[in-house]
Amino acid sequence: MGIFPPCSSSEMLEKLLGTVCGKIRDSPQIEKRKIKGTVVLRKKNFMGMTDVGASFLDRVYEIFRKGVSLQLISATHADPENGSRGKLGKEAYLESWGSKFTSLSANEDATFNITFDWDESMGVPGAFLIKNHHPSQFYLKLVTLEDVPGIGQLQFVCNSWVYPAYRYKYDRVFFAYKTYLPCNTPEPLRAYREDELINLRGDGSGMLKEWDRVYDYALYNDLGSPEEGRPVLGGSQEFPYPRRGRTGRRPNKKDPKIETRLLLLNLNIYVPRDERFSQVKFSEFICSSFNSLGQVLIPEIGAVFNKTINEFDNLQDIHKLYKEENNLPDSRPLRNTRECLPWESFKELLHVSGGRPFKFPKPDIIKNDETAWKTDEEFGREMIAGVNPVIIRRLEEFPPASKLDPKVYGNQNSSMTKEQIEKNMNGLTVEEAIAGNKLFILDYHDVLIPYLRKINKTKYTRTYASRTVLLLQDNGTLKPLAIELSREQDDVNVYDPISQVFTPSEHGIENSKWQLAKAYVAVNDSGYHQLISHWLNTHAAIEPFVIATNRQLSVLHPIYKLLQPHFRDTMNINALARHTLINAGGILETTVFPARYSMEMSAVIYKNWNFTEQALPEDLLKRSVRKFYRNHSK
Repeated sequence: MGIFPPCSSSEMLEKLLGTVCGKIRDSPQIEKRKIKGTVVLRKKNFMGMTDVGASFLDRVYEIFRKGVSLQLISATHADPENGSRGKLGKEAYLESWGSKFTSLSANEDATFNITFDWDESMGVPGAFLIKNHHPSQFYLKLVTLEDVPGIGQLQFVCNSWVYPAYRYKYDRVFFAYKTYLPCNTPEPLRAYREDELINLRGDGSGMLKEWDRVYDYALYNDLGSPEEGRPVLGGSQEFPYPRRGRTGRRPNKKDPKIETRLLLLNLNIYVPRDERFSQVKFSEFICSSFNSLGQVLIPEIGAVFNKTINEFDNLQDIHKLYKEENNLPDSRPLRNTRECLPWESFKELLHVSGGRPFKFPKPDIIKNDETAWKTDEEFGREMIAGVNPVIIRRLEEFPPASKLDPKVYGNQNSSMTKEQIEKNMNGLTVEEAIAGNKLFILDYHDVLIPYLRKINKTKYTRTYASRTVLLLQDNGTLKPLAIELSREQDDVNVYDPISQVFTPSEHGIENSKWQLAKAYVAVNDSGYHQLISHWLNTHAAIEPFVIATNRQLSVLHPIYKLLQPHFRDTMNINALARHTLINAGGILETTVFPARYSMEMSAVIYKNWNFTEQALPEDLLKRSVRKFYRNHSK
């Protein structure tokens, strides 16, 4: 007996069609429509010139339908068959790639149209996947969707390099320009958010390539070779240090703790691609480096033919380093350097430098009077208005005391006396000045004493540990009262310093000694600024925060969006610094007084770095100068 009652074939077909048509009529209608959008990107360029080979290959791939595709991801409708992730739309391709020709300018963007199929089952888009089937990368800036049902215009701010799809083990995802805390993220987008962070963390292995998007940590073990004897910084109590970005380069064969270094002229040091300089920034960097190299090399070459190599014979030798203020006769307004090609940037450099690109710009203080820097007024002014105003503190006890362990370093307290400074204190006593918050000190004694013997044994460097006491006058200026210079004992087992105090004098040999004492203080101040205030406490200390932010905070996180603009270029600058600036035998070691002990000494100083003291109010309170800065600013 059959399943259906006996009937003719025609009757059977009629009933079947009626049933199907009835179900179609009874089911809800799915609205289908098109969503149009625009994609703004920058094609691959090299140093401001369009990469002709890449452009040609991209067009060939387009012929074989190997273009750039995008798939919308729903923020409201999950796909149970895809782990409850947001439902994926159909792939849509950028239109008219082959007809878009970009100019030679490194700032030229290209805008492409794109059309998505959309229906109600997609809900509201919250992200998209992108696949670049071209053989070359491009910089994706912005994707805009028009007339999204229920929303209107929807933007995706991307600002990221997209490499060919075969370079990735995962799909590149970009989210709409909105912010969500993890707990508030739409459920269909959560898995995409978590996967993106996992991809950015990497697996901690292998040498990283330019297309890798990995933010990982490493020690400062790439500053020199084993023969150069520089210790690994970080990972130990003896030499603690902030972490830097991992490159994954192979270890040195002679010492596996040390990472191999690139050749000096190879600037292709790994940092995540989105952290690297823009093409314009890189060309400006090359021009600036070229100028800086000339500023260093030309005096060095001249020194080879000098009897006193690596020394200035007189002040005139120093003045020769600066260019005269002679502008070109046909001076023209400076063009926007961001529109310049590299060779145009170099011509711009020639113009800015008055045709003398290898000279330092002349400081304002000596433009009208070449001896103005020698005055006590200028010396005091630079304690606040100079390069390093973050060390001076209010003096709360006299004589100044040392915090070094006397069991290790002996008696390091100051040898200054009241009689030495009160004669220049405008009638005040030391007790009155301290009670009135008028005594200040610039103290480089404790940070230098532990390394002073090592530093002074290097070939060219001789220096002193210094303490400088200043008086805040009624007119708001700082008046230097005394400078104490200390050096180590000749006996290697004795740390008690040999100290001498210098006070202001206007005439004769005492004036020359006073000027020389101020010069030693300026050397300490400038060197500490470069090595500690600028490099360690700014560049090096912030890099772990850049890495952690990208590893732990999604681009959807509001704090990520707040921090990210402040981190721009930091990892790239630091990578180049490790390569040419702070490396063994690099620019820092040849120009700053700690010489080959510069980085090692900075690691010892880093032991006292405290995160909670870095905010401005806390720093001012720690140095007891809050009132001084507030009153001085008026």
